[in-house]
Amino acid sequence: MIALSFDDVPRARGAFFTPDERTQRIVVELKEANAPQAVFFVNPGAIGHGDGVGGAERIAAYVAAGHVIANHSNSHPRLSTTDTAAYLADIDAAAAWLKDRPGYRPWFRFPFLDEGGKDKVKRDALRTGLVARGLRNGYVTAESSDWHLEALTREAAKTGKPIDRKALGDLYVTWHVEAADFADAMLQRVTGRQPVQTMLLHETDLAALYIGDLVRALRKAGWTVVSADTAYADPIGNAMPDTPSANGTLTEALAWQAGVPAPRWYRYNQTDLATAVFRDKVLGESDAE
Repeated sequence: MIALSFDDVPRARGAFFTPDERTQRIVVELKEANAPQAVFFVNPGAIGHGDGVGGAERIAAYVAAGHVIANHSNSHPRLSTTDTAAYLADIDAAAAWLKDRPGYRPWFRFPFLDEGGKDKVKRDALRTGLVARGLRNGYVTAESSDWHLEALTREAAKTGKPIDRKALGDLYVTWHVEAADFADAMLQRVTGRQPVQTMLLHETDLAALYIGDLVRALRKAGWTVVSADTAYADPIGNAMPDTPSANGTLTEALAWQAGVPAPRWYRYNQTDLATAVFRDKVLGESDAE
């Protein structure tokens, strides 16, 4: 089983759509694919200026379509380089905007999946701080660095390069399914069971184009797409891995704690490899391994 989660809402515009068009397409694609409740992790500090104009209305549209929202901090800071008190204050600022809104869930996802890095004092202070606030870690278990694929696409469009949209969709869908399969195999290896997976996505134009195809491909590959509520009811969420550096997916952290050697992550999380394949398959610029 796997649930869908989207980060960085409201996100800056991408290569193809206005922010309003993107939200409309994501809502429609999820509905047409009969996808269950997804969760959208919100940065309220982005609302009301730049591409965040209309962000509150777009967030409400996700909720009206049956999805839920949660805390992704107010301004998207990186914990490793932010003072602990300031970081917690940023969480509180986001919570003040979110707490009384329909669809709100008391989950917090660390921006950049950075939970303090090598600073275990900071890591533990945030774990304590989340408990004190009634928040739980909105962890992820499966990801394929879709943010990087979107950045490559945005740059190609900006420079006027021809983009093979079918090839782009194939990469988006295939990489996410492979990332889910990788996480499933790794978690079975280190936990002895099949926890419900949570997939990391972002509110991108690529999601607007291909999220329906991804949902259908996951089902074809044997996955049951479930609600975010179902995913976060799984007891794996109680895990507090102790690793040399606190960052990345929960899958990687549990594997590291269990002594699994690197790589403990899906191969296209390596951005150099992903870039080479993108250039070859989507832009037709070079051969990729």
